[in-house]
Amino acid sequence: MEVRVRYAPSPTGLQHIGGVRTALFNYFFARANGGKFILRVEDTDRERYSDESLQDLYSTLDWLGIKWDEGPVVGGPHGPYIQSERLPLYQEYAKKLVDMGKAYYCYCTPERLENLRKKQEEEKSPQVGYDRHCRNLTEEERAELEKQGIKPVIRLKVPTEGSTTFHDILMGDITRENKDISPDPVLLKSDGFPTYHLANVIDDHLMGITHIMRAQEWIPSGPLHVLMYEAFGWEIPQYCHLPMVMGKETDPVTGEVHFAKLSKRHGSTSVRDFRAKGYLPEALLNYVSLVGWSYDSETEFFTREELEKVFSLEKINTAPGVFDYQKLDWFNGQYMRRRSNEDLAQLLMPYLKDAGILKDEDMDKLLDFVPGIKERITLLSDIVPMCSFVREYQVPSVEMLIPKKMDQAGTLTALKAVYEVVKQCMESGDSDDQMQQKLCDLAVKLGIKNAGVFNPLRIALTGLQVSPPPFSCLRLLGCEESYRRIECAIKVLEA
Repeated sequence: MEVRVRYAPSPTGLQHIGGVRTALFNYFFARANGGKFILRVEDTDRERYSDESLQDLYSTLDWLGIKWDEGPVVGGPHGPYIQSERLPLYQEYAKKLVDMGKAYYCYCTPERLENLRKKQEEEKSPQVGYDRHCRNLTEEERAELEKQGIKPVIRLKVPTEGSTTFHDILMGDITRENKDISPDPVLLKSDGFPTYHLANVIDDHLMGITHIMRAQEWIPSGPLHVLMYEAFGWEIPQYCHLPMVMGKETDPVTGEVHFAKLSKRHGSTSVRDFRAKGYLPEALLNYVSLVGWSYDSETEFFTREELEKVFSLEKINTAPGVFDYQKLDWFNGQYMRRRSNEDLAQLLMPYLKDAGILKDEDMDKLLDFVPGIKERITLLSDIVPMCSFVREYQVPSVEMLIPKKMDQAGTLTALKAVYEVVKQCMESGDSDDQMQQKLCDLAVKLGIKNAGVFNPLRIALTGLQVSPPPFSCLRLLGCEESYRRIECAIKVLEA
């Protein structure tokens, strides 16, 4: 049997971490088993649908390097893969259920249903939901209602007795009493659009889905879907409900740590936000894949290609996974260091251009700057405050320039000597290491600590107490601007 799995999001919002993890688990399971990964767009909720969300879905998977074997754009033998283009199929199969006596037409108006709901609430009735009013209408009664021009919905006949069981790969058998299942839910709405349940079951069957991997929040719909498979006489796919993704919260008063379903209050949860902040796709993919899954107790770093080989359902943890932003930041920092200086510079430049700090013609300067800050950077967006001194410079005060245990006269002497060494090194094309050695030799000659040489230089260049290494700053500013700033600092000390 060929493994066939699907990711079937609804384009009603941006792709978030929980959804992306579901997509990744499905994708890696398909690849590890030589199967197919299908993308299906469940867009029947037309009120909340947005083109922006659909494009965000495509761009997110593309950014992560996830290619679907069948689906929108690429096509396939079971298309169309967008539900709004499959309406005749749903209408056909809903009518088949009616013809088989497994479903029925319901003519109840929205007003009747609202009054029924209010009555159940007022009486605190144990019977909640639809009262099956139209389940046993005669042909004559139906004909009369049709004459009135009422467009019916189609409802599933849910058994009122017994129970329904389905097997979950992670959780074992799950059983629910039929009386506790939503009573006779709507399958096809009066406008001809299917509900989620009907479209989901029909599409999974017709597309040959063998394994349904989805979030645990869908467990309550499991028995209902099983009843629908049984009504059609279809084989039931294997279910695997994935543990939730939790966010960590710390009580500001007690300091106690709590866990809750990951949401916006825990920070950015849409992939678009992560991309904008400067997370790398390989870091996000690696970390998210480890939220609720682990290969062993030691290995943390996986490429996409490695996960395509080693992923298995047996290694999914049944407990909720915790999304830790600090851990993700650590992963991102590690992957930043793995990038070549050229790659990293190309990724950083758009942030600096948007901030008005550098232009395309400054790429060579940025290439020289990157090696000095590569170990210090966590997110691509970190480069903007790190380089703010290029655009926003204030001549440092005397107090800023003077290192500890030095006076103004000694600092002035040191900075003048530093200036001559820097000019000589820059104009002769010395490397950072060579320049550093010559400045260390200068410190020995002057009888001061290295900080007495390097700190005044760094502060003169940036006007900041905390900044990148001085050699990196020299490279980014260039000779002319660097000399001008050092000269300004010397004048401050002379005054």
